[in-house]
Amino acid sequence: MKTNKLITEDQIEKLIQRFSEKLKDYSKEEKKVILQAAHWAQELHAGQKRASGEPYIIHPLNVADILIGLQLDATAITAALLHDVLEDTIVTRQGIYDRFGGDVEHLVNGVTKINIVNVKNKSVQERETIRKMILAMDKDIRVILIKLADKRHNMNTLQYMREDKQKRIAKECLDIYAPMAGKLGIYSIKAELEDLSLKFLKPDIYNEIKTFLSEKKGQRGEFLKAIEKQIIDSAIEDGISIQIKTRAKHFFSIYQKMKTKGKELNEIYDFLGIRILCQNQSECYAILGLVHHLFRPLSGRFKDYIAMPKENGYKSLHTTVMTRIGKPLEIQIRTFDMNDTAEFGVAAHWAYKEGKNGSELDRFNQNLLQKLKDINSEPYTSGDFMSSLKEDVLSDTVFVFTPNGDTFELPQGSTAIDFAYHIHTDVGDHCLSAKVDDFIIPLNRPLNNTQTVSIQTSPNAHPHLNWLRFVKTTRARSKIRNWLNKHDNDLIIDRHVVAKKSHHSQELEAKKQVKPEDKIESRTVQNKMIDTTKVGVSIENERNIMIRLAQCCNPTPGDDIIGFISRGRGIIVHKADCSNLKGINEFEIRKIDVTWESYSNRATQRFRVMARNVPDLFSEIEGSIRKYQGHLISGSINETDRGDMEGLFTVEMNHAEDFKKIAKNIRSIPAILNIQKLSQF
Repeated sequence: MKTNKLITEDQIEKLIQRFSEKLKDYSKEEKKVILQAAHWAQELHAGQKRASGEPYIIHPLNVADILIGLQLDATAITAALLHDVLEDTIVTRQGIYDRFGGDVEHLVNGVTKINIVNVKNKSVQERETIRKMILAMDKDIRVILIKLADKRHNMNTLQYMREDKQKRIAKECLDIYAPMAGKLGIYSIKAELEDLSLKFLKPDIYNEIKTFLSEKKGQRGEFLKAIEKQIIDSAIEDGISIQIKTRAKHFFSIYQKMKTKGKELNEIYDFLGIRILCQNQSECYAILGLVHHLFRPLSGRFKDYIAMPKENGYKSLHTTVMTRIGKPLEIQIRTFDMNDTAEFGVAAHWAYKEGKNGSELDRFNQNLLQKLKDINSEPYTSGDFMSSLKEDVLSDTVFVFTPNGDTFELPQGSTAIDFAYHIHTDVGDHCLSAKVDDFIIPLNRPLNNTQTVSIQTSPNAHPHLNWLRFVKTTRARSKIRNWLNKHDNDLIIDRHVVAKKSHHSQELEAKKQVKPEDKIESRTVQNKMIDTTKVGVSIENERNIMIRLAQCCNPTPGDDIIGFISRGRGIIVHKADCSNLKGINEFEIRKIDVTWESYSNRATQRFRVMARNVPDLFSEIEGSIRKYQGHLISGSINETDRGDMEGLFTVEMNHAEDFKKIAKNIRSIPAILNIQKLSQF
């Protein structure tokens, strides 16, 4: 139910006045600029209402207030006040630039939603908006800080939206924004976004937890007060001054415990926690000792984030102890400075008043931005981009060490190959084998926390196509594809397509001299390609990959087959029981699963497109082809001298007339200027 909140102009002015009182830590000039932005935002949003019925200006004032709490600079506060004006008012980017400069304009544009005309699927528009925001965040991390504050306030008023919209926004918040807040170390916002998402996605569970904690509040207070007194008395005896904060764990973390442990709420006991703050690192460890003296520590429940900080700079000691009444209790121990970092996260690292352009990135920011650059450099569809964002940037991580003791943080599920490329491209490209804690491991085995990993390299070692089947990180996938495209002359490797080159290029390649080390291997290879009008091979769900049949066993459709990734000539297919397999060097390392796939009168068509220079064009064209069961054999898009884009594609279809449907669908893409059918080779 919407609320009709009638607020007069005088009352709005009083709200801005109260807001100005929170700007005491900013200079006189900064305060002047911020208030200019506040009054301009009020002028631009005049007459606009929120879904709650409140004047719209209340939202940007709240977003800016959240960022003041995170101690962000005046530029970010100014941008926060204006973050919706491009989307909801007549103002332009140039207008913002003229009044407040390029930094504010960039931040506002970075958080502005993309408006895609005639798109019925709202999730597509949202994914493209997130992608745009990540691209802007690549240049200035304050973009995401403004967006997180925006999300936090929007989630607090989500009850005024339709139920379907509530769930869609809450799901996006739980998948993207809450993990991003955690990755940036802003755990207060992370917890609030998770709890509010749970409220709208699982309202029954949310209310059950809320009622449970409310009923136990008095009992919990007495229990924690007794624990607090024991610890303070013991610390005073040791001459240590401490401050203790008690808390119940947030709703979403309790829900996760219920889900992972398969227990009902009344079976969860470790939902309480206390935080002990002290002056220095030495005191942290001294307090840990006295806590373990007072209470029995639970095995496997201690984490030392001081000795091994999280990548975002988070430091703390975590331990869980069993209290004297038989209830587990999580205790966090950290200094006051460490607590500031835990609360403000990356905002505490962002020294805007120093360095070039008023900003200075620390190592964490640089590492995070490098991950964003890695995924931004890939030609993803919006769906693939979101998957890589979740897997590479927002996923849980593992900490591993080099033999020299250097620490690296990788996405959970990363392999030795991912680790090698994380160190350096040359290490990955020449990775021969890997050792974990002095034991040789398969290159495809996921790494675990605290393992020491060493990579053995060789000038003769190089990436293999089957590495793409198990690597986890975007960086590794990209580097492997780059190497294969450059060195494996029979393959064109894209994110989705492994295709043959045209028969002209194959004729040229046939004239090249075969390397001596390939001569033995080549004796077993039939010197013709498979007739694709009759039969093809499917590899990892990719069709029409042009391969060579081994002459030694002459596999035919229906035979059990296995593929072998050759040096420089693509994939050679043998019968699975071929007697020569045992004699092939590196067969176990370079084998790949393949299956037969039948074709019947499939048609092939080449075409050219001319289009405006927009992002994600290749993916949109590919989507149009797939919509009518077409298969992209090969494709490329290049910029012309005029700044437009020219693309050449070869597509395979069930029937020749299917191309009319594909072409019509491609013409419907807004950026397309022209599509031209080309003759066959």
